Amino acid sequence: MKLDLDMKKGIVEGVFFVIGVFLYALCFNLFLIPNDLVVSGFSGVAIVTQRLFGWPAQTFIYITNGLLLIICFIFLGWRITKRNIAGSVMYPVMITLSEPIAKFLNYYVISDDFYLILLFAIILYGVSTGLIYRTGFSTGGSDIIMQILNKYLNISESKAMIVANSLIIIVGMLVFGFNKGVYSFIILICSTYFIDKIMFGLQTSKVFYIYTKRLRKVKRLILEDFKTGFTSIPSRGGYSSKNGFMIMCVVANRDYYLFKQKILEIDPQAFIIINNCYEVNGGVQRKSLPFL
Repeated sequence: MKLDLDMKKGIVEGVFFVIGVFLYALCFNLFLIPNDLVVSGFSGVAIVTQRLFGWPAQTFIYITNGLLLIICFIFLGWRITKRNIAGSVMYPVMITLSEPIAKFLNYYVISDDFYLILLFAIILYGVSTGLIYRTGFSTGGSDIIMQILNKYLNISESKAMIVANSLIIIVGMLVFGFNKGVYSFIILICSTYFIDKIMFGLQTSKVFYIYTKRLRKVKRLILEDFKTGFTSIPSRGGYSSKNGFMIMCVVANRDYYLFKQKILEIDPQAFIIINNCYEVNGGVQRKSLPFL
């Protein structure tokens, strides 16, 4: 049973990864190269070297990804390297495969409105990157450099990525002009919205932590008015040292303001903590929740 579940999970992750890499390569061919948008990684470096030295971007990515796999094996070992092989090989291949599709779309579909192109680039870059990150793989390239820096210099991969991408965009700005550099920053920053949505899902609900003296009335409100369950968590006040219970429950976003208002009507002194909720598994009366 567990083997079947693991196999299904592996197949789903593989499909997401292939789709993500293809869309990432399509974004590179369709929006980044034609518009000189140097967003991140060795893909951005490839665009710069193509302009400065005339080296084909695809060839540059093929060569650098191969060299970086060798470097990864030397410094990080086989266990890490095998996680980078699929993306390092597949990404340049997908660039080659998606090139004719990008030419077709660019000729027949994409308009001359640059701001519309920028919007499409943000969406496609964010969605493709989110799909790749969600599988736990990478497209190789600069990700391998980040992993090496993390191991030997104790620099977190996220910080190293921010610094590296910023430097690459600045280099692109020097080569292609200030405006193109600003547009590249816009793509990098705005695409994180779509990356977060792909990685964590849509926040369709809120989780409430409620400490109140009107415990029975609040419980009745949750069960009878909002038709959902709750969990009572034993608690102890840090200042008062009084024992009590904190209620934890999940409500739909559409009920957020009404639920909060009803609690404060019951107990104006209620202590409430509210967080975004991306996923819920199990629980009583879960069928009443919109995401299940």
